[in-house]
Amino acid sequence: MSFIRLDPTDTVVTATGPLEVGVAVEGAPTRTLIPSGHKIATQAMAKGDVIRKYAQVIGYAAQDIAAGDHVHTHNVAFRNTDTAYDFGTNLRPATPATGDTFMGFRRENGDVGTRNYIAIVTSVNCSATAARMIAAHFTPERLSDYPNVDGVVAFVHGTGCGMGGDGEGFEALQRVMWGYAKHPNHAAVLMVGLGCEMNQIDWLLEAYGLKQGPLFQTMNIQSVAGLRRTVEIGIEKVTAMLPLANAFTRTECPASALKVALQCGGSDAWSGITANPALGYATDLLVAQGGTGVLAETPEIYGAEHLLTARAADRATGERLVGLIRWWEDYTARNKGSMDNNPSPGNKAGGLTTILEKSLGAAAKGGTTPLTGVYKYAEPVRASGFTFMDSPGYDPASVTGQIAGGCNLVCFTTGRGSAFGSKPAPTIKLATNTEMYGRMIEDMDINAGDMLTAGVSLEDKGREIYEMFLRVASGEMSKSEAQGLGDYEFVPWQIGATM
Repeated sequence: MSFIRLDPTDTVVTATGPLEVGVAVEGAPTRTLIPSGHKIATQAMAKGDVIRKYAQVIGYAAQDIAAGDHVHTHNVAFRNTDTAYDFGTNLRPATPATGDTFMGFRRENGDVGTRNYIAIVTSVNCSATAARMIAAHFTPERLSDYPNVDGVVAFVHGTGCGMGGDGEGFEALQRVMWGYAKHPNHAAVLMVGLGCEMNQIDWLLEAYGLKQGPLFQTMNIQSVAGLRRTVEIGIEKVTAMLPLANAFTRTECPASALKVALQCGGSDAWSGITANPALGYATDLLVAQGGTGVLAETPEIYGAEHLLTARAADRATGERLVGLIRWWEDYTARNKGSMDNNPSPGNKAGGLTTILEKSLGAAAKGGTTPLTGVYKYAEPVRASGFTFMDSPGYDPASVTGQIAGGCNLVCFTTGRGSAFGSKPAPTIKLATNTEMYGRMIEDMDINAGDMLTAGVSLEDKGREIYEMFLRVASGEMSKSEAQGLGDYEFVPWQIGATM
């Protein structure tokens, strides 16, 4: 068929391929060329009328639209949402299931890792070079005697000073550092600072009760007399950690120990039709086992948040989500932006017109089970089940927060294509369409486009994704991981002024 209708109440349908002028679409001929993935009006709409897709509002007619017209940025207007929220009115708990396992690394505190890294975490940009030099020393040849160690990774960033010593930005950075210091995919951690920065390592240790020992150590460049000595001592410290980290081995662990970051980037019109719903089905399977899915990117649920509040396990959880939406409306307004600044040019080329449309597709990654928790950026995710974390829509910053919150896997859907990868939690990438999957097959782990091109069911594709969760958690490399991605995708969200 040349188009897809997603709901009987929709006023648009989506072209499954490029359509020439005059192609009949529900009785009306197309009035212009329609690119694949783009929308076609199925009825006449006057200026100001609501435009519906997914049975939800995605925008308003910016001018009179005739049946058969191309519906996109040239004739669609955006308005901020004005929704009356329901709480807990659409609760569909997963049917509990047990027995699924993976081979993971058990830590002393009971957490379970899917990888076994040694991390070098910096407090400030000024110690970034030292951290990278220390990590660079540990080549595959030098690690060959430690087969259980996945690598030595430097997590460096461009902030940590020139910022306020309290408030949202400072607290978010400290949560990121704590989350990476305690991450279950890290067997050992070395923290490296300069010494005079605003983001003091000692403050972090005191605030979060971190204790130094053989597998957790700190150092400052100023205290050890400069860069060269810092690198030398850092190499000595990591070398001493290697045999201890190598002592961790994979053992059978329940699927309930998995926390999966649900992420999308380079979205297109097929994201909300193929890959995102399929990932949502996989998330439901994980939740049924007692595991956790963590949706994020608050600007990319804007216009779909009412669907999530209806799934909130209690009113307080739903209200926390609404509070995040209000914060983002204020944040964009005071910075003279708009919530509709997202979607990107690539998203629009792929058929997405407004943030409302993009969000409705993005929210599908969260499946159908109750929303059990809503968290600040990089806050530890304590609840099991389907949860939400505040973050920007910028993928590296968002995933950094999800990993800091404890996610030990990342699943990333993309329609335009993405070369994203992450450490210490590996990224599994899902293609939304078969054409892009074939073009970027070296980067894509799973093709969800065959839901359209080969009639693969939602259930079968969701099961395929879920089973890959278990395999990658057990040590199978995802394609981004095999290509070495993840060293430069650590990007803590910078909130507030740089001073």
